[in-house]
Amino acid sequence: MKVKSEGEVAQSRPALSNPMDCSLPGSSIHGIFQACIKIHIIMEVLRPQLIKIGGRVYRKNPIQEQTYQHEEEDDDYYQGLVECAEEPCETYEVVQTPQGFRCTVKAPSLLYKHIVGKRGDTRKKLEVETKTSISIPKPGQEGEIVITGQHRSGVVSARTRIDVLLLTFRRKQPFTHFLAFFLNEAEVQERFLKFQEEVLEKCSMDHGVDSSIFQNPKKLHLTIGMLVLLSEQEIQQTCEMLQQCKEEFIDDISGGKPLEVEMSGIEYMNDDPGMVDVLYAKVHMKDGSNRLQELVDRVLERFQASGLIVKEWNSVKLHATVMNTLFRKDPNAEGRYNLYTADGKYIFKERESFDGRNILKLFENFSFGTLKLNSIHISQRFTVDSFGNYASCGQIDFS
Repeated sequence: MKVKSEGEVAQSRPALSNPMDCSLPGSSIHGIFQACIKIHIIMEVLRPQLIKIGGRVYRKNPIQEQTYQHEEEDDDYYQGLVECAEEPCETYEVVQTPQGFRCTVKAPSLLYKHIVGKRGDTRKKLEVETKTSISIPKPGQEGEIVITGQHRSGVVSARTRIDVLLLTFRRKQPFTHFLAFFLNEAEVQERFLKFQEEVLEKCSMDHGVDSSIFQNPKKLHLTIGMLVLLSEQEIQQTCEMLQQCKEEFIDDISGGKPLEVEMSGIEYMNDDPGMVDVLYAKVHMKDGSNRLQELVDRVLERFQASGLIVKEWNSVKLHATVMNTLFRKDPNAEGRYNLYTADGKYIFKERESFDGRNILKLFENFSFGTLKLNSIHISQRFTVDSFGNYASCGQIDFS
């Protein structure tokens, strides 16, 4: 299907007073549209976006963002005033000194540039508006951002704005790690290869079905949550958080023993079985209990509360990807999370869906085998260990 360029589209329609407005200038609909825009702007002011950081709630005022030609978008310009909706000053550790007040912020060096801004403009504006001085380590050097000022309120205000900037740009970073169970035991790998063989034997004539879209059996896994870890300190923090989960509730749920699960049955992600992009195997407890679901949901909840995982869902979907159309062009693609390269550049992957109707009919209850889940790993994306699986930066064991 040919997609028209913006220029071709513009030539095929009447001129409008606003590219967002689909009505002709002077019409009553045009006036209504303009009124709706004004109401929307007013509502943005009255009901602005709220951002939660460490138990505090902030109001992010609407701003008009600037763009710079030939420069990275969003990287180094001030994001605008962020006011505190609920700001208990006791939340921050502010130390009184002979010169005034002092507060420090721990942040990975990769995010320093967003606080400095282009030509130092962001830091200068922060300092002027809060009447503080902000010291930031040099690029590549880990350390603390130090805020000093004569007034405690100014130091707290600067700290608040820096926290919001850090959170904003952290959310724009590509995922680096993920919490997961490995599902690549020998029996499961053998059954997976049998599944692949039979699918290609019986369904290879179906649109889009070929060997390139199957998962690497050595990388079969169950994802609990995606992480953005930008320093060794954050990896260590994740290890400590996982250990806390083990001590506080994982041992109770698992009974100090591996969880025996079955990997059987297949489902698809989208609504149309004739146009499938991701096919996955279901994972459930062999004894029929809800212990695995309870365990992963509580781990997810704990990491979301700590800020290490951004809250997108309240529950983990227990599944293991077995076919994915992203693999067609890139065997190392990682499902819906593969929007960035390892160096953080955004990439677009055009996907060719496959017809999964016969696969779903013939292999609806296919059994990939049973296995014992005994470890949760902190896996690093775009890496491979000596066994062909994702490299693990840390783990906890149930027994």
